[in-house]
Amino acid sequence: MAGYTVAVVGATGLVGRTMLQVLEERAFPTGELRAIASARSAGQDVPFQGRLHRVREISADAFSGVDVALFSAGGGTAREWAPVAAAAGAVVIDNSSAFRMEADVPLIVPEVNAHALVDAAPRIIANPNCSTIQMVVALQPLHARYGIRRIVVCTYQAVSGAGKKGVDQLHAEREGKNAAVRAFPHPIAGNVLPHIAAFDDDGFTTEERKMIEETRKIFEDPRILVSPTCVRVPVDTSHSEAVHVELAAPYDLADVRSMLEDAPGVIVIDDPESTAYPLAMNAAGRDEVFVGRLRRDPSAENGLIMWVVSDNLRKGAATNAVQIAEVWKARREQENGASPA
Repeated sequence: MAGYTVAVVGATGLVGRTMLQVLEERAFPTGELRAIASARSAGQDVPFQGRLHRVREISADAFSGVDVALFSAGGGTAREWAPVAAAAGAVVIDNSSAFRMEADVPLIVPEVNAHALVDAAPRIIANPNCSTIQMVVALQPLHARYGIRRIVVCTYQAVSGAGKKGVDQLHAEREGKNAAVRAFPHPIAGNVLPHIAAFDDDGFTTEERKMIEETRKIFEDPRILVSPTCVRVPVDTSHSEAVHVELAAPYDLADVRSMLEDAPGVIVIDDPESTAYPLAMNAAGRDEVFVGRLRRDPSAENGLIMWVVSDNLRKGAATNAVQIAEVWKARREQENGASPA
């Protein structure tokens, strides 16, 4: 059968199902699909390329002959099974935080640092945090032209970032009910929670630490100062961010706008007089990163403020993972001199 053998681990979850959808939409050459999940979800059917595929339980045998394994099953599953899949000969693209900060694991956003994937050898490749992805896509042109000294970012993150149980809690509360399983420590309907993931001793959350460390690794610059506050809001899909960036050199605002309009994966919506700016509801279902409300920050030297919105299930997770697979595919075919037979 022509094409690659592709495994999707966590195929029944929100991101896993979106991975299947994006693989099909982007016509990734999939000769055989293996939908894989935990024993609890094994036996379910998931749609792909016009037919239903039975979900199999994760096991070593499930990865035999797999070329690409997309993981979206949590850090514990990734730590246990990603090395097994890689040892079986698959390239693993993992959506969890399990391997992101390991020195020998590439952390890839294709529009930003595809060069960090130097060859197509079987390995583990990390997909960054959803909030990090959209921010660095928007900031990449600025970093390349001017350099970045400091980023202050406040995120407004959709409940789908907490998975199905996050969506279920919001929907239940909107209907005046109690969710069967709570994703958040407080009600989320009509509320805003300045807390995503666990707190550390310094008062930052795990989500905030990810944005700090991952941004520096992706931009290959440990000197960049990153100060995030991550907030959960009662929105189903799409994360929004208020990004305040201090550049290392003076800039021209018209030049910044032009660079962003030309940047891959970015759409600028910035007409304040018409109240045109990126909205979470309009970004949902899209793969681009939307940028607007561009303006100078008078409180900082070479300061710039922007509003950044993107679908966290797609570009923030599934689409970025499939794009990584496409970069890997191009590297592999360049090395081999041919497409898969």
